[in-house]
Amino acid sequence: MSELFDFEVLNLRDDYEGKVMATLIKSKRNKSEQPSVLYIHGFFDYFFHPHLAELFLENNYNFYALDLRKCGRSLLPHQHSNYCKDINEYFEEIDKALDIISYSCKLKIILLGHSQGGLICSAYLNFGRYKDKISALILNSPFFGFNEPLVVKTVIPFFSKVISSLFPFAKIRDNSLPIYAKSLHKDHHGEWDFNPEWKPLDKGYPIYFSWLKAISKGFYLIKYQSKIVTPVLVLHSSRSRKYSVWNQNLLNVDGVLNIEDIKRISHGLGNDVTIISVSNGMHDVFLSREEVRTHAIKQMGDWLNQKGINR
Repeated sequence: MSELFDFEVLNLRDDYEGKVMATLIKSKRNKSEQPSVLYIHGFFDYFFHPHLAELFLENNYNFYALDLRKCGRSLLPHQHSNYCKDINEYFEEIDKALDIISYSCKLKIILLGHSQGGLICSAYLNFGRYKDKISALILNSPFFGFNEPLVVKTVIPFFSKVISSLFPFAKIRDNSLPIYAKSLHKDHHGEWDFNPEWKPLDKGYPIYFSWLKAISKGFYLIKYQSKIVTPVLVLHSSRSRKYSVWNQNLLNVDGVLNIEDIKRISHGLGNDVTIISVSNGMHDVFLSREEVRTHAIKQMGDWLNQKGINR
């Protein structure tokens, strides 16, 4: 993607694992007189969506994306991938990105978050240093609840706190997420190309108990303390179902999260929230089949026009 984007290393403060960096991806076609979009990816994910950047560029928006610390292009050899102890750790690279974007363009900034990125963005719009720089928040299937039976959801916060305090890098593995990844990859059931080292296809994802603790805290804050004042758009699939083996229905449902969690929590994010159900959408709505994502993109564009964010 080097012919389309510039990649800037953001050097961050050292943390409990040592050196830390993030990567800011910038379209080479950005212009100073346009509003800007900053995209934040999900769990075990990174930016590989040039078609999404193209969409915004064609509609006179600048496009930026972050590979967060310990993810994708930002993962360093000594680090545990996708590891965090608190989701506000990610605020530092968002701050730096917003500084750079604001310096390049004084117009409006839209924050766009997918899945875990949606949780992080929602937290940032409540507690982030530069939250007032954001004119709109778009959430693509935000991660607002563990897709597990109620009894499991109930005990996760307690056990993750206890286990992570005793064994900071203790982990389990989730074997369902690679099935979702295969539903996207062009060599399997999808149409997209991405690096399987950064988004695994054939092995379970490590789920650290420290990460479970951090995410549980994030859920609590968003559920009980969210007071976002900027307009919020939430896009999610019309159906959800989690599969442990490949099923063709994964191309038409959210196979990662429960849309009921998304809908329930989204209503309480702030005082100006629009929720759109995308028929036959996948977990990442913008990676759904062409006719599905095209319709979702049109709805997003209509919303931006309605809110006057494009001006």
